[in-house]
Amino acid sequence: MLEHGGRLRKAALEYGIAEADWLDLSSGLAPWPFAVPDIPLHAWARLPETDDGLEQAACDYYGAAHVLPVAGSQMAIQLLPRLRRVGKVGVLSPCYAEHAEAWRRSGYIVREVLEQEVDFFLDSLDVLVVVNPNNPTGLSLTPDRLLDWHAKLAQRGGWLVVDEAFMDNTPHLSLAPVAHQVGLIVLRSFGKFFGLAGVRLGFVLAERRLLKLLAEQVGPWAVSGPTRIVGQACLLDTEGHARQRQRTEVASERLARLLAQYGLAPQGGCALFQWLINERAEALHEFMARRGILLRLFTHNSSLRFGLPADEADWTRLAQAFEAYIREAQ
Repeated sequence: MLEHGGRLRKAALEYGIAEADWLDLSSGLAPWPFAVPDIPLHAWARLPETDDGLEQAACDYYGAAHVLPVAGSQMAIQLLPRLRRVGKVGVLSPCYAEHAEAWRRSGYIVREVLEQEVDFFLDSLDVLVVVNPNNPTGLSLTPDRLLDWHAKLAQRGGWLVVDEAFMDNTPHLSLAPVAHQVGLIVLRSFGKFFGLAGVRLGFVLAERRLLKLLAEQVGPWAVSGPTRIVGQACLLDTEGHARQRQRTEVASERLARLLAQYGLAPQGGCALFQWLINERAEALHEFMARRGILLRLFTHNSSLRFGLPADEADWTRLAQAFEAYIREAQ
């Protein structure tokens, strides 16, 4: 399996620091989880129902015509390659590594391309995968540009797959309202914005026919009854959405300023994280880990992703660690 953020138990064992004593900034999740509603006993005792209102709540929240709930968008990433004949796939990189891995494992020829290379390679691709905003770079592409790529792919039966896992703060950039078009597939993650990654819920937005084919691969009851109740309650909480957007944006801007204050100005980011390329990224990751602060390290391009601190104690702890790092580096 590929390496991901959030491996807190592994870090606790490796560095001899109890899990409760860590500041975990490795996963890019909102550090303020939405309140979980009371779960009635019948949700645990009966098989999940698909007409309980979750799909409609998701359609309203995303502005989409059709949705398919899945057990985290990771499930869709792994299953989508089953719905096509093997061909050539472009993945706009660097990005969430599971995308390229899923298509490769299914026998596709995968080319990881840079943003400026997409137009050159597009005519040779059957599928283009884009993470928007990108993880970990934070790059955001405009709907017009993405729809131009989609139109060219769809003309010859190709797909544009857009992973919008970090889109909740910028719904005006989402392709959700047009995801019913043939050849366009949008993935949405629930856990990141709502701070509830353990729920394991995501949504696929696409035309009805493709969603039906994907549902056959997913199988029945993939999303549990308790998860459906939690998901619906959070998707309907409009006041909570506004509050979460405001505080994540404020915290992300504050994090960018803090990094810059210590000579570590980020090269990218979004409302849920900041991204830093630095030749000493591995050393900084190790320095922080020895102090119980877990970051996400990308060794292939010597970069780090910083998630958001949750409260003033976390901000103070992070700033003090930066102070110590600068002193040691001098």
